[in-house]
Amino acid sequence: MAKAVALVSVLCIVALAAASVAHAHQRNVFNIEGDVYCDPCRVQFHTELSKRIPGATVRLECHNEDTKAVTYSVEGLTNADGHYSLRVDGDHEKDVCVVKAIKSPIADCSEPMTDVAESRIVCTNNIGMHSAVRFANPIGFMTKVGSPQCIPVLQDFFADD
Repeated sequence: MAKAVALVSVLCIVALAAASVAHAHQRNVFNIEGDVYCDPCRVQFHTELSKRIPGATVRLECHNEDTKAVTYSVEGLTNADGHYSLRVDGDHEKDVCVVKAIKSPIADCSEPMTDVAESRIVCTNNIGMHSAVRFANPIGFMTKVGSPQCIPVLQDFFADD
C-alpha cells in the first residue's frame, strides 16, 4: 500500500512539473481583445447610437522604442459582433505595441477617428499582469456627416444633473 501511495505521489509531482514547463512556454503568447465601432455623431467616443462594425480590419504593430523599427505585426477582422481577437507571439517589453482600425466595410462609416485612432497594448509579462489576455480600448470609424439623431443624445449626455 505504501508503494502505491509513493507511486501516485511521484506521478502527481511529475504531472505538476510537466504542466509548469508547458505553462512557462505559453507565457509569451498574448491574446489581444477589443471592439471596433461606428460613431454616427462624430464625437469620437461611444454613445448609445454607436454600433459595432462586423468585418472591420484591425492591425497590431509593435515598434522598438529606440529604433522605431517594426518588430511584430498581425492583422485580423472583427467578428459578427464587431469584436476582434489577435494573437501576439513573444515578449515585447522593449516595444510600443498599438492596435489600429485599418478598414471599415461600411462605406458611410469609413472615416478613421483621429482622437482614438489607436489603442496601446502592453505585450510583456514583466509588468505584474498575470493574464495573457489584454483588452484594448475601443477604436473605430466615423460617418462622413453627423446624424441628426445625435443632437438629443448629446444634449442628454452633457446636461447638468
